[in-house]
Amino acid sequence: MNPQDTPDADDTSNLIRAYDAYGREIFVTREQWRDNVLAGAIERHWDDADSLASLIIQSLGDGFVDEMLKPAERLVALEPAAERAAVLLAIVYMKTGRLDDSERLLLAYMQQHGETGVTLTNLAKIHDERGDEARARDTLWRALERDPNQENGLGWYEAIHREYGGDVAGVTAMRKVAALPGSWRAQLWLAHAELGAHNLAGALALYREALARAGTPTPAGLLMQLSADLGNAGAIEPILQLAGPRFDAAAHGVMVGNNLIRAHAELGQYDDARRILDQLYAQQRPDWQENLAYWDTELARAALGDGSVPESTEMRFAMLLGRGPVWLAPESPAAALFDPIAPNRPLVSFLGGSAEVDAAPDHAERQLADATGRLSRALPLYLNEQLALRCGLRTQTLVPWLTEPEPGFVLSGVAWDDADAIRYAQQCEAQSDFVVISHLVTTTEPWQAQVRVLRTDDEECVGTLSARFPMADPTAALQRLTEDLVALVARATAQTPSNAPRNYTVPDGAAFPRYLLRLEQLLAVRCNGADDKHPGHLNGEREILDGNLRQCLDFPHSVNARLLLAQTVRAMKQIRPDVVKEFKDKIALLQREQPLAPEAQAAVQALLD
Repeated sequence: MNPQDTPDADDTSNLIRAYDAYGREIFVTREQWRDNVLAGAIERHWDDADSLASLIIQSLGDGFVDEMLKPAERLVALEPAAERAAVLLAIVYMKTGRLDDSERLLLAYMQQHGETGVTLTNLAKIHDERGDEARARDTLWRALERDPNQENGLGWYEAIHREYGGDVAGVTAMRKVAALPGSWRAQLWLAHAELGAHNLAGALALYREALARAGTPTPAGLLMQLSADLGNAGAIEPILQLAGPRFDAAAHGVMVGNNLIRAHAELGQYDDARRILDQLYAQQRPDWQENLAYWDTELARAALGDGSVPESTEMRFAMLLGRGPVWLAPESPAAALFDPIAPNRPLVSFLGGSAEVDAAPDHAERQLADATGRLSRALPLYLNEQLALRCGLRTQTLVPWLTEPEPGFVLSGVAWDDADAIRYAQQCEAQSDFVVISHLVTTTEPWQAQVRVLRTDDEECVGTLSARFPMADPTAALQRLTEDLVALVARATAQTPSNAPRNYTVPDGAAFPRYLLRLEQLLAVRCNGADDKHPGHLNGEREILDGNLRQCLDFPHSVNARLLLAQTVRAMKQIRPDVVKEFKDKIALLQREQPLAPEAQAAVQALLD
């Protein structure tokens, strides 16, 4: 393909957004969609009226009109007495300029089955296309008499009157419709006008009338407009009183759910907000993920506050211990995939969780995960696995964890003191031979990572290392730092470093920081579930699993990436089995479509089962 033939990455006018079986967003050109996707979908749904109707509606919305002629004709053949079939074919005829055919179809349907609001509204559109405004208005009114709650018809009716007589005429038209039997949508328009006039009581009376007339289940459009208009007017509590008890995630979706989450959050009702968020997540709609992820973070941030612990508050923390690479515990069924480490090899402990940050206190604080905190914990985890797998050393990671007043990761504002680090390491059951302290300086760009290697028997520093890197691209600098550390510790322990073992592949380039993130997230899942009586505040559970899944799809032959996913799933089952259930089918699909070598595949599956 020549460069001039490549679609502009910033021009999405010719692109169709879709999602694959794993929920990944993809974009294809309209031509590719028409030829490679749409044609196959039509063939698959050719004998299924419900699926075919949904495909026609979606395709018309995407602008594929000519392509829907044969499917719409087929739909009429499948269900000749159905209103939707007649209306969809009439719309296709109308959009392709076949106004006479569209009119004949609608009139024939109404003669046989009677007039309906939808058929009359589309007939009114045909009259309007022909320039017969008077006949279009008369037909539209007949449509509203039969169904006053058609969104398109009602909006068109209001727009016609407002165009000729301004806002007053628009409100008058809505009052006329509101007087029709069964009307509830016009009441929403009138309530909007009352809110504009600062008459909250009048608006609430109209909302209650609309809810009573609409019946059960409550239409999604009703709750969406009610919650949005009240929210814009600053009337938060009425949203929860009127819409809250009627909300159903499957029926009302993310637009209504978003407004309810916002209302609960503004009132400080974070548990109620998260309950609705979980209900929306359970629908497994990939097109909602960005919106839901935003609320996931915001609710976690709001629940935690600014994360700081006043110096006057008694703060207690413990050092949690993790042996070996975070994704490869010694007792794991996957341990056989790697060379065993002799029990007499030197033991190296890693301690991070400290960083100098702009405007940060010089004392430790409880922290909502951010880029600095995550990297402060991810770096020692990565250094751990590198020394374990390339130098054959026993390794363990010390994790500072706040126990009081609230559980959570500790981020120290200063580097750990050498003597304290050795003391923490030697308090463990196994006595360390070396301690590796890592510390970040993020007060200015570029950031800096500092590493100190201590020998425990004489408390001597056997070497220091540092690396500067831009926050957005740490890969090259951190990998050089790692190579220097491997060489330094190998000399200090009289070991011969090797290349990465056969089953160990670290994602490189732009994927490397994401690999570090997944290491830290596995640690976060484990730590937050370590104490059943005092659980931490894990957030972003679905992003954690989704990110691991996508990493495995990007690096399908990486055994450690797959083990990282499996261990994360295993740990997540302990605290959020409901979230793991949402990903069960996608992970099973990954295992089927992208199998590893037999031994590795079996080890991963054993962890997942």
